[in-house]
Amino acid sequence: MKFGVVTFPGSNCDQDMIYVLEEILKQKVERLWHKDTDLKGVDFVVLPGGFSYGDYLRSGAIAKLSPIMGEVIKHANAGGYVLGICNGFQILTEAGLLEGALLHNDNQKFICKNIFLKPGSMSSAMTKELDADKAYKIPIAHGEGRFFASDEVIERLETNGQVMFRYCTEDGAVSDDANPNGSLENIAGITNENRNVFGMMPHPERASDSELSNEDGRAMFESLLKYCTQN
Repeated sequence: MKFGVVTFPGSNCDQDMIYVLEEILKQKVERLWHKDTDLKGVDFVVLPGGFSYGDYLRSGAIAKLSPIMGEVIKHANAGGYVLGICNGFQILTEAGLLEGALLHNDNQKFICKNIFLKPGSMSSAMTKELDADKAYKIPIAHGEGRFFASDEVIERLETNGQVMFRYCTEDGAVSDDANPNGSLENIAGITNENRNVFGMMPHPERASDSELSNEDGRAMFESLLKYCTQN
């Protein structure tokens, strides 16, 4: 599978993502620039974390207007795969490829630490091969990560099995105490109805290398690869 990793002004996780895809997972990767209007034949687009355009106006609000995003939207609407992590998730909601919004953390502080999350549904490419009962340790680093949506949207996401991940305790309990930012229903990641667009706030690319003593994130990428290469 051929991946394309987009770099926006202010991206700071693009090289982390490229490293994991190329060196850990042995995949082909194209470096895509925000001004590009050609996806260079990639099968899977990744919008990495960071602070695109300095998070001015609102996180992801300016990045959605970048020339590359017109092509990303076309790719997604044609059934192509797209993953947004942290700032990438924010961009996907701003672009309308995923429902809901990412608001300021409820404590109004930037949070950078390891948290635990567990699959909310086993029907997405990122969760199909995971252990439904396991709490995966994955880092977060965001100031605007509080997932919010209307009651109608939340109900639809729940009914359709579109909630990929929920924040939980180390022993797997989904509770208010385990929620780092005030996200509704402890939601840490979702997919679209067609299950080809994925967004999550935690950073699995920062937990995919044995040298970091944590490979919980690698399991998510391996699940993605197994499912997406079969379809």
